Amino acid sequence: MNTIEAIKARRAIKHYDPSHKMSADEERQLLELALLSPTAFNIQNWRFVVVRDPEIRKQIRAVAWDQAQVTDSSLLVVLCANLKAWDQDPANYWRNAPKAVQDFLVPAIEQYYKGKPQVQRDEAMRSCGMAGQTLMLAAKAMGYDSCPMDGFDYDAVGKIIKLPEDHVISFMIAIGRKTQDSWPRPGQLGYDEVVIEDGF
Repeated sequence: MNTIEAIKARRAIKHYDPSHKMSADEERQLLELALLSPTAFNIQNWRFVVVRDPEIRKQIRAVAWDQAQVTDSSLLVVLCANLKAWDQDPANYWRNAPKAVQDFLVPAIEQYYKGKPQVQRDEAMRSCGMAGQTLMLAAKAMGYDSCPMDGFDYDAVGKIIKLPEDHVISFMIAIGRKTQDSWPRPGQLGYDEVVIEDGF
């Protein structure tokens, strides 16, 4: 499936075949594609918590409005971000770049993020959003369906997955083989309602 077809065909699917298992190679391929997603200053601040343990999935489902896709999907990924990635060996993110590029960009990372917790959090959400969309489109291209999820107790899920204090959860994605189609698109806004030229 090409990219345009995947974009058009991707829907949030709620019902999955709980007996279906993805192969280790498929999981690896999906996550490696997500790793190609862009991040500001190449800090790669996303962290993907793949929840395989059925008991942990049940615990998450209990704090996620009892949504079946948490336990029934083939793959559950909690997209998190390391808020301090910018300050953890930033030179490593540019180690293969020409020295002139390193000399310019590595100091700029600290200037951009230091002392700015809101910027750090905003960047975490942007990065996870882009990675999540990559993950969902890649899944669709591989013949799988997905469901982005923010309907859960973030603090409770953080405790369940032992989220470090300097990390934040952005959202979760369930991926697998659907057993039911989604309903028709419920009400897309028109092109002219959302595409604005040169400013409001």
